[in-house]
Amino acid sequence: MVDDPIAQGGGRPVTDGWRVMGFPASRMACRTWSITMRVLWEPAGRFHQGCVAYTPQSTVHSRGAGAGQTPVRVGGDVMVIIDAQVHAYERDHPGRPWAGVLTGPAEVTGDDMVAAMDAVGVDGAVLVSPFTMYGYDASYALEVHWQHPGRFGLVKPVDPSDPAVAETIADWATTPGTVGIRLMMTRGVSTDPADPGLHRVLAAAARHALPVNLMGTGRLEQAAQLAGRHPNTQLVIDHLGLPQPQEPPAPAEPFAALPTLLALAAHANVAVKISGACTLSHEPFPYKDIWDPLWRIFDAFGLHRCLWGTDWTRAVKVLTYQEGVEAFRVTDRLSDSDKAALMGESLTRVYHWTPSHA
Repeated sequence: MVDDPIAQGGGRPVTDGWRVMGFPASRMACRTWSITMRVLWEPAGRFHQGCVAYTPQSTVHSRGAGAGQTPVRVGGDVMVIIDAQVHAYERDHPGRPWAGVLTGPAEVTGDDMVAAMDAVGVDGAVLVSPFTMYGYDASYALEVHWQHPGRFGLVKPVDPSDPAVAETIADWATTPGTVGIRLMMTRGVSTDPADPGLHRVLAAAARHALPVNLMGTGRLEQAAQLAGRHPNTQLVIDHLGLPQPQEPPAPAEPFAALPTLLALAAHANVAVKISGACTLSHEPFPYKDIWDPLWRIFDAFGLHRCLWGTDWTRAVKVLTYQEGVEAFRVTDRLSDSDKAALMGESLTRVYHWTPSHA
């Protein structure tokens, strides 16, 4: 059994793909998957505790250039791979001007991102609207979702200083494709864990069963206080909660702040993205020096609360997208079942979403 904070607050209507735990079984269907579910139901159709197992009948590993890749198999089934964080954006133009410049190519469209994923057999991804460029405007991410149905779950940054932020979150929760929201703790957000704006965001997220992604480098102690104040809100720590380079070299002691992250494991409502981890390596591919500190994280949180991701395209000056995927897919430091959990199953548990074929 998994202690799932979403279970304590109920669910929200299915708007795209699947939302499994927390919703009546009658709302769940997908042509290309078979579902096995064991649950205990509370009144009003709320999910209390249980587990869900997905048995993929087909995946996109057979598509395009990715057909040449050898997918990992778990129990005879092809492992479904979901990237916990990618970005897509257009070139800067008057119709959707950039607020700033994000490290990466001049343009990475939804088509470009899907092509990169197909080339290495990644089935889907959480598409995080890039705050640096678009601020709180997620309109391009919505366009990408419409153009590539079933491939992306959407995360939008929200502004805790906005008095109407709860209404913004309620509206986002009803938008097709959404899986979460994001707080940019490093962008002028109050350091007070009792801040009313932060309370509005976290309380609204719990009401709508939306995980809150925290960009909280240097603010993990505050994240722990927020987790304690809002135990029914699922928090997801971005990028290990550690400073990560935009270009080589990696910091001299890249995991120096790891104990502060590990302390967050005491809060059952906190998960962590293992995103951008390869940028912290001092070695070339396959980045063997990252595994000892990563296993400290896996041991503390459990793999069911760890979500692999690349943070593409921010990492483009450090490694290729293929290297970010293959470093985890081919390593001997993870068993096949570990890889299945870290590279997809855990994300589905946290975000209640999995990619689907349109």
